[in-house]
Amino acid sequence: MIDLQMIRDARSRIGGHISSTPTEPSSSLSELFQVPIILKHEHRQKTGSFKLRGATNAILQLSDAEKAAGVIAVSTGNHGRALAHAARAVGSKATICMSELVPQNKVAEIRRLGADVRIIGQSQDEALHEVERLVTQDNLVELPPFDHPHIIAGQGTIGLEIIEAFPNVETVLVPVSGGGLAAGIAVAVKSLHPNAKIIGVSMERGAAMKASFTAGKPTQVEEFRSFADALGGGIGLDNKLTFRLCQQLLHDVILLTEEEIAAGIRHAYLEEREVLEGSGAVGIAALLSGKVGHLSGPIAVILSGRNIAMDLHRQILNGKIDPNHEAF
Repeated sequence: MIDLQMIRDARSRIGGHISSTPTEPSSSLSELFQVPIILKHEHRQKTGSFKLRGATNAILQLSDAEKAAGVIAVSTGNHGRALAHAARAVGSKATICMSELVPQNKVAEIRRLGADVRIIGQSQDEALHEVERLVTQDNLVELPPFDHPHIIAGQGTIGLEIIEAFPNVETVLVPVSGGGLAAGIAVAVKSLHPNAKIIGVSMERGAAMKASFTAGKPTQVEEFRSFADALGGGIGLDNKLTFRLCQQLLHDVILLTEEEIAAGIRHAYLEEREVLEGSGAVGIAALLSGKVGHLSGPIAVILSGRNIAMDLHRQILNGKIDPNHEAF
């Protein structure tokens, strides 16, 4: 399993390759809720999301032969972009398999970074079948988006930065999909501050981790378009790490409607002057929705990504909240 030393080692390894993003109080949210609220600006990471941490930690531990063979992953967009960036930095080549639900702006950026892009089916699970085929056929090295120790440890470095900036943090609101981010942050934060609560946040439309908690085992869900597109996809029926870690360490998982996610995006822009994609805004949205429950601070909110199509962002700001908008 993942431990604090693995996360500390990851931090030393990736330090020269990623940004240590700001961890700052939010005056607007702190005033609104009358408790200290901290924003972790991980959307300002080099590739626009936290995913660069895990991808970099994983790729830096490959052998020269593995780098030469090339890496492959399934993705809802942000992991693919991060892996393409990290692969190019070490002279490797990435192949990224995605479903037709991935927004076109994310697909285009992955192609710009030189990756071989494969669009397969209507779900991440369908795209994963192509990954499995190419691993066997072309001897590529699979670096999955969440269920991998090096990926989880890389994402956990965010937790170290939060604790260093605010050692007395009481609650951390973290977006949860496959669970790599939530698991990594939970291990880091609770290893250093055992009484802290880690609360996952996802969307109502196809939240695989929440459904798996309810079933008591990894469970497949139907995928839908959502403003929080990066939180789509399953956790894998053969999940080895993130399901158990999240099951053990998360206090709760909150589910949000599309309207609530849109409200989080709007608040981030109008009050914080930050452009966030839906998955990056779910922590703010959870607070605004009232679903977090009793609030005692400090509360840290992970702003996990900014890679939203700007046409869609404008539509949301103008009050048009159709998640099937053509900008997808």
